[in-house]
Amino acid sequence: MQRGEFSSTFTFVLAAAGSAVGLGNIWGFPTNAAENGGAAFLLMYLILAFLLAYPALMAELIIGRHTRANMVTALDSIATSESAKKLGRFTGYAGMLTASLILSFYGIVAGWMLGSMAEPVASTLGLDAVGAWLTEFGTVRNISLTAVFMLLTGLIINAGVEQGIEKWSRRLMPALLILLVALIAYVLTQEGALEGLQHYLVPDFSQMTNPDLIVSALGQAFFSMSLGVGTMLIYGSYIRADANLPVVGSLVTLTDTGIAFLAGLLILPAMFVAQNLGVTIYGEDGSLVGGPGLIFQVLPTLFESMGGVGLFVGFAFFVLMSIAAVTSSISMLEVPVSYSVENHNMSRKRSTLWVSSVIFAISVAICLNFEIAFGVVISLTTEWAQPLISLLICLFAGWVFYRNSILNELKQGNPDIENSLFWKIWPLYVKLICPALIAIIIYQSL
Repeated sequence: MQRGEFSSTFTFVLAAAGSAVGLGNIWGFPTNAAENGGAAFLLMYLILAFLLAYPALMAELIIGRHTRANMVTALDSIATSESAKKLGRFTGYAGMLTASLILSFYGIVAGWMLGSMAEPVASTLGLDAVGAWLTEFGTVRNISLTAVFMLLTGLIINAGVEQGIEKWSRRLMPALLILLVALIAYVLTQEGALEGLQHYLVPDFSQMTNPDLIVSALGQAFFSMSLGVGTMLIYGSYIRADANLPVVGSLVTLTDTGIAFLAGLLILPAMFVAQNLGVTIYGEDGSLVGGPGLIFQVLPTLFESMGGVGLFVGFAFFVLMSIAAVTSSISMLEVPVSYSVENHNMSRKRSTLWVSSVIFAISVAICLNFEIAFGVVISLTTEWAQPLISLLICLFAGWVFYRNSILNELKQGNPDIENSLFWKIWPLYVKLICPALIAIIIYQSL
């Protein structure tokens, strides 16, 4: 079976950045920043993104391009002993399960985005009851909007790599960036924005040693960069052989952290602008309000204060959020779909239908038990499973994958890689330091 391939390094970076740049950045990052001290969280996130997430990203990209396979097959094929092969298959299946669970809660939040995007349109048309239904929390509304989002994601994945993932990433990513910058420019001109800016950019260094903040920042770094679930490994398997992988990985990391930074630059000042408009943004304990509904509590008030133009700005913002959601969801759905296509000889259409249906069923179960299940699934996947699976992938790259095989793979895109700073540091770093740091952080959190 002929595998798909990205047509150029640029389109891969757009697609990989699209996977990384999603609700993890524009919804999750500002939410975590608000809950964990603003600038202190931002600083710890940036440190961990380059200290741990980038080396782990490189491990996935190198293994993916070398094996040209899904996560289960890839880790199994580079292992030589039977015990290592079993661990590889276990890691691959764990990654697929984690990707599916993430998409199951992600689809719910993305459905909220679609509802908030459609609400201004309904209000403009005088359909106030429809607009209220689209934005008011409710089980039927949550399930219905999740179904719409999963259908949209499935249609793109069904089209394959070139006509699906690449085509839509190339269109959606530039649009996302333009909308984000335009909204930041507007919000920063409003009264109260300066206070939010200070909270976001001036760190309280005493908070940097808080274990909860560190674990949250680690989970955010891995979640927003789609690590530990096989997404980047599979995207790596679609990269052209002549691409310079360390450069590609650094571009993806810089794009991801840059968008996360911009998202915080929008959301946190917007919270303080909203406070000037009467919105409560501090809890009883004196900390900023957070939680999954943060932007849905704060931003609509901001948009309403803008008068007629607020309808357009609100629509534009949630278009941006929906774009971010789609570019990430297509990468997560590709993880189990690629396995089904390659290992069970299913057609892409049939595989997409079955996998989407199973994930949607999990989403329905979460919606029916929202108060208990939603937070548990987020914590289980982003704070625990992703870092742990990334740790295992680093161990595979450092201890199982032959050093010469890695070097030869990297040489395809950069013949002089052996003399580079990357090659002098990364092999030992991913073998010893990266797994140790991830393990220490997880242990401390216990």
